[in-house]
Amino acid sequence: MEDSGDIPSSATQCYSQRLLNPFRGAVNVIRYKSAEAVTSDGIHWDIYVSNDALLEGLDKNRSIQISDIRYGRWSERDGLTRGPVYPSDEFYALEAMAAVVYQHLLKVYDQVPFPFRDRIELWLLDRESRPLALLNAVVDQRDIEDYQLLDWRAGQLCRETFDSAFRRNTDNDAHSGAADQLIEYINSCAGTPPAAQWFERNEDGSAIALHGHNIDDGLIGRSMVAEDFAEYFLSVRTDNEQVAGLVRDFIEWQAPWLLLLDSLGYKQRQGLEQCARKQALITDQQYLLYPEIIDDSFIRAARVEAKLRKAQMQKLDQDEVMSTFYIELHPSPTE
Repeated sequence: MEDSGDIPSSATQCYSQRLLNPFRGAVNVIRYKSAEAVTSDGIHWDIYVSNDALLEGLDKNRSIQISDIRYGRWSERDGLTRGPVYPSDEFYALEAMAAVVYQHLLKVYDQVPFPFRDRIELWLLDRESRPLALLNAVVDQRDIEDYQLLDWRAGQLCRETFDSAFRRNTDNDAHSGAADQLIEYINSCAGTPPAAQWFERNEDGSAIALHGHNIDDGLIGRSMVAEDFAEYFLSVRTDNEQVAGLVRDFIEWQAPWLLLLDSLGYKQRQGLEQCARKQALITDQQYLLYPEIIDDSFIRAARVEAKLRKAQMQKLDQDEVMSTFYIELHPSPTE
């Protein structure tokens, strides 16, 4: 068993990684070998480890799922809640790796957010083989899996809550909301069948093209500049003001998550902070992982509103429980 006290900090990686297709924020990760501690709010950390040794000697071109073993869940307030223990030599070896991550977590949990390291990106290509929409991103080429979704998705939350003044009026609005119209437009810009390509991005935003799906071999190895990639992960090249407005509204709707990025300029971040104020609950969940806050008044206002709304929701839940309790124990005189 490894002694976590003998493991140098340099052996442990700390980084952020985006959650994509749809883009819904980021996780901060502490990793040692095949053990990880992850958080999506900067407060609660889940620690787990996978048995990567099972992959040794197997075909690397095959996608094989390895189950994770849950070491525990930690927060500064509640401490560590351990997962189940399975007495076996194999389990104890895995647990030792997770213990290294846990000990490092205690040292660095208040240093989030960590830098983004998921610079290997999969982009849906348009009909001219240009990057159109970001589908996936990984930290290492070894993390690339063969199977990939080749259509851009906005997500169920977007379908439920996103709307835009630029949405087309249709005969069946219930089945053609702003999110569905955006999904339809983005995917219609891709070819048939859709093509996607991996790119390894550099710190300056430039990239080298790697392999892909449904692409010509001649596209592999091409050099790209930063301007070839949309900053907010959707590249819309159109003179149609309705489409452009729909995309702008969508980007504003994504503000609470976009503020997690460490690549935003001053004006960009300031504008997104104003937009994030409109989604108080989500902003309240994310703000601890914002690398910078330009105008704290917007974030503070969102947090106050979120607190009030959560208190109201709790009161409604309590009232509903009390109402049911009253009905059950106090039947009407006619019964």
